[in-house]
Amino acid sequence: MSDTLLLILDLAGIAVFAATGALVGVRKELDVFGVMVLALITGLGGGVVRDVLIGAVPPAALEDWRYLVVPAVTSLLVFAFHPAFGRMEKQIMVLDAIGLALFCVTGAVKAEEAGLGILAAAALGLLTGVGGGMMRDVAAGRVPVIFRGELYATPAFAGALIATVVHHNGYDSWWYVLAGGVCLIWRLLALKRGWSAPLPPGLDHG
Repeated sequence: MSDTLLLILDLAGIAVFAATGALVGVRKELDVFGVMVLALITGLGGGVVRDVLIGAVPPAALEDWRYLVVPAVTSLLVFAFHPAFGRMEKQIMVLDAIGLALFCVTGAVKAEEAGLGILAAAALGLLTGVGGGMMRDVAAGRVPVIFRGELYATPAFAGALIATVVHHNGYDSWWYVLAGGVCLIWRLLALKRGWSAPLPPGLDHG
């Protein structure tokens, strides 16, 4: 995967995740600064943690101005036009699934390029996809999505694992589409059909 393509996918995923973070901030009735902070956390959190863990410091988000400008501008747009964004709930969920697919693939590729083994790189791909959302939810006082029974982390790990195998074996770039597609389709089907991860038996989950 070329560096240019990786950058484009990274920025696209950051913009999508930043929008979801900004919407959470708006619904929590935060001011413009709070909305921007949640957008930055959501868009950049997972990637920053990944970069620190693989020793890519300072993280790309702090070296390249585009990584900061994209989520900042996105947050301001959501803040200014939040009624329109709020009416696009289903579309936002689809965009979030797309962002998850993009991040699990790019995160896994970066980790594998850093010399990690297949499973470790896949785990960091998962972290890239879900890390920012976890930080957002904790900062907003919510139970993170991946702990609420939603099928979110599992599709991300599956996509990250496929992307790692593809990159490790030097397959054609189009195979990355398969990796992202597995994550995306699995997540969208889970949303549409109400699939969820197993919860402890014998408890009242209502």
